Amino acid sequence: QVQLVESGGGLVQAGDSLRLSCAASGRTFSGYYMGWFRQAPGKEREFVAAISQSGSITYYSAFVKGRFTISRDVAKNTVYLQMNTLKPEDTAVYYCAARNNMAKTARDRAAYGYWGQGTQVTVSS
Repeated sequence: QVQLVESGGGLVQAGDSLRLSCAASGRTFSGYYMGWFRQAPGKEREFVAAISQSGSITYYSAFVKGRFTISRDVAKNTVYLQMNTLKPEDTAVYYCAARNNMAKTARDRAAYGYWGQGTQVTVSS
């Protein structure tokens, strides 16, 4: 099993930066693609970014526009999402997830079977 705990969210001004962290427990962390998703109230959870087991392959949603960077530290069992030039429309609860269904694409919510509790990111204008 994989247990995930996000942290690093908060209230910031437009243009500011945040780094989200996701701490994973379990011996098989390095065997999973990891993803970040976000969900605003009343909206469907949407893909943000994903990273391969080694960290050599990354995927991003178009709305990132080069502003976000996903990374992982296998030794620390942690995945990160560096968010720069934040915009009000980035406001959401951000979730990290471990991909366990390789029949789905890395951008597909259904590919991920393990989820953290989420961390709130609020960007004011």
